[in-house]
This record gives sequence, structure tokens and C-alpha cells, in this order.
Amino acid sequence: MSKDVGLRLRSLRRAHGLSQRELAKRAGVTNGFISQLEAAKINTSLSALKRVLDGIPIGLSQFFAYEPEREEQVFFAAEDLTEIGKGRISYRQVGGNLFAHDLQMLHEVYEPGADTGRVMLSHQGEEAGIVIEGRLEVTVGDQTKVLGPGDAYLFKSATPHRFRAMRNQRCVVVSACTPPTF
Repeated sequence: MSKDVGLRLRSLRRAHGLSQRELAKRAGVTNGFISQLEAAKINTSLSALKRVLDGIPIGLSQFFAYEPEREEQVFFAAEDLTEIGKGRISYRQVGGNLFAHDLQMLHEVYEPGADTGRVMLSHQGEEAGIVIEGRLEVTVGDQTKVLGPGDAYLFKSATPHRFRAMRNQRCVVVSACTPPTF
């Protein structure tokens, strides 16, 4: 499945007023499955996708014919950013619908000690970020470095990676990912 499938699913789910949790419940799958499917972090079979779509409900042909409107908004107030994070990490995305966009821009806030997890992240594309406040430990492959304000990173996202804020202070990062697969 491509990033377009994930973005299309997210757009349809939101258009029907469903949370990821509610769609997962209706489809009989986990919330994590819906989240990973929308973020294009996993591939799934058409039968599994059909099961998810039955929770909306919409058929496969309607799903693949659906073209979310490209968001043409140019300027965003701070309160207009879309929260896509959870727990102790906030990921506020510029734009709610990234369908037909080639870039994802995030304002990230890590609470003290927050971590993206022991399992390293990996997805297609490239990402870059600049630390604005605090200190962030970034691991990319076998390289680890603690970055402070003004320090930055840039790498191919297929390389396993993770992020961790230092225990004593929150960290703020502005990042970009292309294509928008996070």
C-alpha cells in the first residue's frame, strides 16, 4: 500500500467523523493498526483494507475512486496545526490533509525523558530537523548524538532511527519529512 492509501483513509475517516479508535473498534482491528496504516508504516492485504473500510462503511472501488481535496490553505495559526502525536510527545503538523503534498512539516515537543520507543522507526523518505529548545538524543543507524538548540539532523528515513529528550527538560524541534510518511 502506498502513502496515498494512508492519506486517503485518514481523510475518509475524518470526513465521517471517526477517531482512529472508533474506526478500529468498528473494523475489529487495533488502534495501532489504523495508525500505522494511515502513516504508511505497514503494508496490508486488500482483504484487511476491506475489513477496515467496512467500519466506515465504504467499498473498495469507492475508496480508490475517492480523491481528497488538496488543502489549499497557505497560512496556519498556531491553533490550526493538527495534533498527530500522543502521550508525552506532541507532533503538531502544518496542514490537516497532506494528500497530494510532497512535504510534511512538524512542530515537535518532547516532555522530559520522552522517547519514540525502543523499537527504531523506519519509513521511506528523508527527514530533517532543527532543535529549538532543550536537548535531544538522536540515533540514526549506529550513530548517536545529543543535539542542543540550533543543532540539526538530516538523514534517509529508511535507516532505523529514534529520538529521546533528556530527562531534565522538554525539547522542541521543528522538522520536515518528504514524502509525508510519518
